[in-house]
Amino acid sequence: MFRLLFVLFIIIPIIEIFVLMQVGAVLGVWPTIAMVIFTAWLGAKYVRQQGISTLNSVQTKMAQGQMPSDEIVTALMLLVAGVLLVTPGFVTDFLGLSLLIPAVRHTIAGSVMSHISSNNTSQQGFQFHSHSHGQNQNQNQNQDDFSKQPESPFQENIQPPHKGQTLDGEFERKD
Repeated sequence: MFRLLFVLFIIIPIIEIFVLMQVGAVLGVWPTIAMVIFTAWLGAKYVRQQGISTLNSVQTKMAQGQMPSDEIVTALMLLVAGVLLVTPGFVTDFLGLSLLIPAVRHTIAGSVMSHISSNNTSQQGFQFHSHSHGQNQNQNQNQDDFSKQPESPFQENIQPPHKGQTLDGEFERKD
């Protein structure tokens, strides 16, 4: 994590300053500033447009009762693209504009979603353990009798989840 923060806060600004100086030396100060402002404006315009489209897609999927997981990842990438485009510099503008390309976003979203789903399947389930340390325990119980009792009064009713198991419930939509 430290390396990532080091790159984000130290290396990237140094690269941005170097590129801005090189472009400023070739084009001049005012054209360079104009280009940075123009790319920020153009990026904000496209981020807003694609963000509204993504929001509509999320609402449509939720109305159909589907989980909009792809759209949520896309919205997060659009947020990152917006931050990169508003940050002054050509390198961050290039990275932000590349996130506005749907093919790039879909590739990254697929990678993120496969990473998330592989992490979810490898995690252990929740386990409930209850230990009583009160004085009203029977002190004369030996270890064999104690080990035969369930750890919790609810332990015998806990069933591990099965793959594809559906939970039934009710909900009320409040608009």
